[in-house]
Amino acid sequence: MPAKMQIRQFILNNYLFTDDENKLSDSVSLMQSGTMDSTGILELIMFLEENFGIKVTDDEMIPANLDSVDNVVSFIGRKQAR
Repeated sequence: MPAKMQIRQFILNNYLFTDDENKLSDSVSLMQSGTMDSTGILELIMFLEENFGIKVTDDEMIPANLDSVDNVVSFIGRKQAR
């Protein structure tokens, strides 16, 4: 399954409690929309590390990497390319 689909499913199931794909926009801020709080972001990081074989360092825990589905997918791509 593509990374974007896995991330979307994780967020939809664990934070929006639905499987309705229309409830989550790939470009909307997860924090500003109220979809996730700081604890949710930490859970997302654990999910990414377990499922994509990456390590998220403290300095990478920024909105540009983790605050939307699109940002997360781009971040994973950059991490896996190293």
